[in-house]
Amino acid sequence: MKRLLVLILLLNFGFGFSQDEELESLTIQLAYQDPDSSKINTSVSIIKLLFESKEYSKALKFVKQSEKLAKDLKYNKGLAEITFYKAKIHDQVGNYPQAIRDFKNAKTLYTHVKDTIAIAKVNSNLGFLEIGRGNYKTGLNYALLAINELEKRGLYEELSKNYQSLANAYEKSNNLEKAITYNLKKLDVDNRTNDVEGLISTNKNLGDIYTKKQNFNQAISYYESALGYASSTDEKLRAQILPYLGNAYLKDKDYRTSARYLVESINLNRRFNNKTEILIALNSLGDLNLQQNRLNTAEEQLLEAANLSRVIKNDEQLLRNYMLMKSLDSIKGDFDNAFIWQGEYYKLKEKIDAENKKNEFLLIPEITESDEADSDPILDVATTTDNQVSKKQYDKFKLIFYALLAAFAVVLTFFVLFYLKRNNRLKYTRELEATNKKIELQNEAILEQSKHLESINKAKDKLFSIVSHDLKDSLTSTKGFIDLLKEGQLTQDEFHSLLPELSENANNASLLLFNLLNWSKSQMQSLEPKPSLFDIQEVFAEKVKLMDQKIEAKGLKIIDNTLRDFVYADRSMIEIVVQNLLANAVKFCNRGDQITISNQISNGKSIITVEDSGVGIKKEDINKLFESNTFTTRGTNKEKGTGLGLTICKELVELNSGAIWVESEVNIGSTFYIELPKSRIENLVNT
Repeated sequence: MKRLLVLILLLNFGFGFSQDEELESLTIQLAYQDPDSSKINTSVSIIKLLFESKEYSKALKFVKQSEKLAKDLKYNKGLAEITFYKAKIHDQVGNYPQAIRDFKNAKTLYTHVKDTIAIAKVNSNLGFLEIGRGNYKTGLNYALLAINELEKRGLYEELSKNYQSLANAYEKSNNLEKAITYNLKKLDVDNRTNDVEGLISTNKNLGDIYTKKQNFNQAISYYESALGYASSTDEKLRAQILPYLGNAYLKDKDYRTSARYLVESINLNRRFNNKTEILIALNSLGDLNLQQNRLNTAEEQLLEAANLSRVIKNDEQLLRNYMLMKSLDSIKGDFDNAFIWQGEYYKLKEKIDAENKKNEFLLIPEITESDEADSDPILDVATTTDNQVSKKQYDKFKLIFYALLAAFAVVLTFFVLFYLKRNNRLKYTRELEATNKKIELQNEAILEQSKHLESINKAKDKLFSIVSHDLKDSLTSTKGFIDLLKEGQLTQDEFHSLLPELSENANNASLLLFNLLNWSKSQMQSLEPKPSLFDIQEVFAEKVKLMDQKIEAKGLKIIDNTLRDFVYADRSMIEIVVQNLLANAVKFCNRGDQITISNQISNGKSIITVEDSGVGIKKEDINKLFESNTFTTRGTNKEKGTGLGLTICKELVELNSGAIWVESEVNIGSTFYIELPKSRIENLVNT
């Protein structure tokens, strides 16, 4: 009856509602055992099972009961096991000080029973715990003490954790080669145990280290491996890897791939609210857009990154952000702001360097444990002297020691004074360098502004030249007709016969003014595309209708092979391009010639074609067509040109992430091609 009552109480106390058969079996076994070492071993098995199922509060209740029995029986092996699991439980619930105390107690007990494997496991756990809390030197000592025994016994689970501890400690102390060595060892262990989560984590860690070493090809290889182990459907894992992979491709100058990964990363991490990954992706996208001269987009992303880095207190990314903001404002010509960013950068860098310096320590490859007590060097020497020499010799030795100590104090004072003087000199040098840098930035600003003014003056001169020549001729001719009509010097028949020529002059003046305005805007760098999806077939239909009168007047035939197809670009800009190409085709065709318009999809992009069977272009003139200097020839009906149409076309197409080129043969005709993106992502990647 007494045993039955104990059984019921233990079941209710331990885990009355548990359905685990093994736990239930062990609990029943425990109830019927005598209070000896076997009862403690059963309790340890129960504690282990409860720990693995994360029922920590229940496990601690068994720890408390069995710990008392083990102490009463002086059963050190059982007490060591109980203390070890108690430490692991405190570690899991975040009570790190208690966990460290319990691990050390367990180590002492294991040392008494000479269990070298258990001692290695404790050292491994202490190393992992201390390194995780930032105590790199202490943690490294423990991890190195454990490694030989764990390797010899092939304890892969503990080895994986131990290698990770060592890799983290060496990386924090900036010993990257050692960090790589232990990450590779962990990778081998994770492969042996088929630990997919470990393989992802270790490959990513290796990618991070090779990024620090600026070996971006190797970094990309490890990041891609991590991404490969992560299932394509596991978006949370992809979100954690993509920002780093995209940044590595950016550093490797593969902008297209970098943009693809970074855009996907931003979308995923915003969904999961992963602030650190969002920050890294924003900084990298800002860097990418800065290098691609998309300054407004870069500024927007970098400002968001700066705010986020301050919120989550990520100094490393804030440091990178300061340098990018300095570059951005330098390119924009705002050198006062650039100088401020540079100052913030160096201030934060000094803070980070000071913190990193604390983590730099001498790494000892082989360490042996010893309980070292604080001792006075004089007393230590005295003990040795009493055993070997007389008191007189000892006194002589002590005198020499104090003399050396005094000499050391003098030398130390000298070095302190030297250090202070050197610091003052360094401070003065830094201030001088900062002043010189500011002057250098101001000189760069003046130089860039001079170049900008020079280019504007050239554009202005070219504009006035064309206005004074071509536009003046067209307007003068039109005014002459109007004056003759006003003075009554033209008959009605003469007026009607001259009306087409008057209309042609007006059209030429209108087209010239249209091209001049667009060209001058592009030269002053004020054109900013506003892309959207639109049907290119609609644009062709509108522009052909606009040109109907000229086409009919010249007796030309239009063949329309266009298809309904959407492109992603600034519609008004593409309309200007299409109108110019159609106007050129009409201009250089003879009566009876034909113009063919078409579009197709190639490699995910839209290819637009304007083909004519006109007079064609000489080979030596083809290269001049898209140059900034004006190049023009008269049309088949002596039509004048501005020489600006194709230059404007090229600039507008390239502003929309596209390309334009021509194929032509004299007396056979010309074909102009335009390649444009079909989606926003392609537009972003191509620019």
